[in-house]
Amino acid sequence: MLLRPLLAALLASAPLPVLAASERPLAEGWHFLKADAAGAEAPAFDDRAWQTVSVPHTYNAGDSGIGGAKARGEPEGVYYRGPAWYRLNFEARPTPGKRMLLEFAGVSLKAEVWLNGKRLGAHKGGYGAFRLDATEALRDGANVLAVRVDNARDTTIAPLNGDFNVFGGLARPVTLIESDALAFDRLDHGGPGLAVRTTALKGSEAIVGLTVLLRNDRTAPARFTLNSRVLDAGGKVVAKASRAVALGAGTRQNLDQSLVLHNARLWQGIKAPYLYRVVTEITEGGNVIDSQSAPLGIRTVAVKPDGTFLLNGAPYPLRGVNLQLPTRFGHGPVVTSAQIDEDLNLFAEMGATGLRLAHMQHPQRVYERADELGLLVLTEVPLIDDHDPSDAFRENLVQQMRELIAQTGNHPSVALWGIGNEIRKSDAASNRILAELQATAKTLDPMRPTTYAHCCLADDDPIAQHSDTVSYNRYFGWYWTQAEDIGPWADELHAKLPGRPIGVSEYGAGASVLQQEDPVLKRPESNGYWHPEQWQTDFHVKHWREMKKRPFLWSTFVWVGIDFPSFKRNEGDRPAINDKGLVTEDRKVRKDAWYWYQANWSDTPMLHLASRRDLHKRTQRVTAQAFTNQSEVEMRLNGGAWTKVPVTDHIAAWPLDLAPGANRVEARSGALADTVEWGWDTRP
Repeated sequence: MLLRPLLAALLASAPLPVLAASERPLAEGWHFLKADAAGAEAPAFDDRAWQTVSVPHTYNAGDSGIGGAKARGEPEGVYYRGPAWYRLNFEARPTPGKRMLLEFAGVSLKAEVWLNGKRLGAHKGGYGAFRLDATEALRDGANVLAVRVDNARDTTIAPLNGDFNVFGGLARPVTLIESDALAFDRLDHGGPGLAVRTTALKGSEAIVGLTVLLRNDRTAPARFTLNSRVLDAGGKVVAKASRAVALGAGTRQNLDQSLVLHNARLWQGIKAPYLYRVVTEITEGGNVIDSQSAPLGIRTVAVKPDGTFLLNGAPYPLRGVNLQLPTRFGHGPVVTSAQIDEDLNLFAEMGATGLRLAHMQHPQRVYERADELGLLVLTEVPLIDDHDPSDAFRENLVQQMRELIAQTGNHPSVALWGIGNEIRKSDAASNRILAELQATAKTLDPMRPTTYAHCCLADDDPIAQHSDTVSYNRYFGWYWTQAEDIGPWADELHAKLPGRPIGVSEYGAGASVLQQEDPVLKRPESNGYWHPEQWQTDFHVKHWREMKKRPFLWSTFVWVGIDFPSFKRNEGDRPAINDKGLVTEDRKVRKDAWYWYQANWSDTPMLHLASRRDLHKRTQRVTAQAFTNQSEVEMRLNGGAWTKVPVTDHIAAWPLDLAPGANRVEARSGALADTVEWGWDTRP
């Protein structure tokens, strides 16, 4: 078989450790049918008439533009949610005595898998990875892999609801893994069989704790050595540990190791996200027979009762955006690593310190890039809006929490576990679900706090009391009242819950870059067809000015970073889009509000003139508004004299009278410069 090293994404500058396991991507030559097909699991089934596709693949790629709004009496967008089949013929040459695993990095929402007619198993949950043991079913020579996928709503699988599309398919890679029968336990909730934590940090001395999950699928007991080492960014070994292990035939065991780093370099968020790497090896008779690797950032996180977020024991501002599952129009969630990097780079450049990943586990590259950029991450299970009172639904969510922690817990960027979002009904079942998710997260990872995004019930409802912290989804000035009301609301809630860390997990307003109104005279209808960009800008100016004055808010996250598809919407300039993003869906336009946050959050010198897309002004008298993090700005009109304009709280505002016809407004501050062109005509 064609092999490539497992975990090939080690630090580029570090020498590669020996990796005994290998993996083969199963990407090309799949046959696909967007329907159910009785008997398609059988090797002899005739699939020659099916479509040929490559994986990752979604069968909802063309559904992104379908949407409708119930609030307007329209049916919601209808797109295909149902079964589909994927079949692959491939050759294999398995090594005798090795274990063969099939890895699915994400199948929405449920999957059943057969290899050569043998049912390997099933998985419920569309966003976490899972692996199945294919050792007994895999043949030397020709093989047939069949997968039935179904993205239909299922009351035993979360999510049941949500303001987003549920894209069906093998939307993330499929891989065949070969390892020794004595190996790290890759069947434990899709994780690497290695958990890495900073268990203590005092000054520059750190204690790193490892939990290694091992399994011996041999027919005889095994004696071996477990060797672990920490590599710095240059590949130098800076700490190591070793222990002898005996493991009985057919048994599993979890082992702990501890390593001490002297003069450790800390992972300090966006300031200095220094990354080490942990490599752990199973050595038998002098040979490395299996190895795993994980990123390591030396850091601690905590939230004080007064709402102070702590990174490495020091106060740290946690502010940023929500990101929905990475998608591209016409491709759905089938995205490249470069596209994921593009998304995260947008908000690192803006000056964000964190991301809330809504509302499910994201692809691994999201967490890897957040590690590299120093962005702290809140990541959550897909308990959204609705719940089912059944044991099966609750158990599925607990399973998804276990997968989330096993698969992303080694990333230093991950700061908090989210246990849910906007549960609409506070009853015995919903409170039991949240209690079990809280207990699961704290049992598996006591080092990280938990959080819950609350909405739609009383602010102090029992629903909001299970997690270590709570945040609120609040849309003052968009769905109700005025933007400035966010401040008094926060003060009242803080006074009511003085010892409870509270934050703002969502706040935002819609904006179409095709729709301009400067100034906006009244609040737009949230579900209407007119979403002028200037209203969003004003909304965010007022919100941030209120929130930054309230240090008891442990975090604040804009809803949302990037416009994204939603079948529930028909508003703004087109159907099927949630346009509250600071960046357009095609990533080509950063809306003015993006620059407002950059002016406030980034240390990189910047200057941006707003309302550049409002090309035809209604009145002669207008105000040119520049966002900047500089102390002085000059402006001029149509090549005239430069005028010094005072900068007040990151805004330089200059009232001016346009000339009939075309006008050019320029702004400068040192080496920074920006220009807008506006027209004013007295008659059409």
